[in-house]
Amino acid sequence: MVNPAEGVASAHQFVSPVTLVTWNLWWRFGDFHTRQEPIAHVLADANADIVCLQEVWAKQDHRDQAAWLGERLGMNVARHDTAQRDGLSFANAVLSKWPIVKSESHALPGTDARPSHRQVIHAEIQSPRGSIHVFSTHLDQRFDNSELRQKQLKVICALMARVERNPETDFPMILAGDLNAVPDSDEIRTLTGRRPPFVPGLVMTDTWEVVGRSDPGWTWRGDNPLLVEAQWPNRRLDYVMTSWPRRSGQGTPVAAELIGATPIDGVMASDHAGLRVTLR
Repeated sequence: MVNPAEGVASAHQFVSPVTLVTWNLWWRFGDFHTRQEPIAHVLADANADIVCLQEVWAKQDHRDQAAWLGERLGMNVARHDTAQRDGLSFANAVLSKWPIVKSESHALPGTDARPSHRQVIHAEIQSPRGSIHVFSTHLDQRFDNSELRQKQLKVICALMARVERNPETDFPMILAGDLNAVPDSDEIRTLTGRRPPFVPGLVMTDTWEVVGRSDPGWTWRGDNPLLVEAQWPNRRLDYVMTSWPRRSGQGTPVAAELIGATPIDGVMASDHAGLRVTLR
């Protein structure tokens, strides 16, 4: 595990921290049959309280990757369906050890301003610390679509701003997923307060930036054999963000590590590495 940044206390000093994973599972690309057990192995080893997944699949015959993982891990599941292609969906999901009391999905804008297949799923989780609002998403992937990703994040931030919570005491909101943007892009800089925010008063903390400074945190990695033809490898595209301000200290990141970045029995589970974060 990456050591916490200097001056930040280690996770064991806090009672019952929240652990969260985000991971893009690469849908049914490649030899997806052989990747399912390694995916389950990595997630079981991560032992997170909350898991945000992107590119999960389901079939019209009711076979459902998120449901299968939830059963294997003993977790509750919230997911959504997107436009079907040959009887298959391409979705985001949230898994939780604690009850999911409410979930809803929202379409994000596409290049023609109409709703696209890109979605965000919002799950309200009833944890021992009270309600935790989690948003799992997957933004547009094109190199030249920074402007579209900014529009998509503006929609997500507007949804987050509608959540009724007390920033003085409540656990911060969490945004996690494959944002398909590097840390110095306009969309991430706007999200983290380097530029005027998408919604006044709503700024997010990039957890890896706080506690993963000794490592670039690449989740789209050139050493992944599934990316031998990647045009631009070695980028950090996947994030766990927590909302600010956090006056009670809850939700402050204290540790972060990559998961799924090495083969399991010779099989790479996904084209992305995942991210596991510990929150105070």
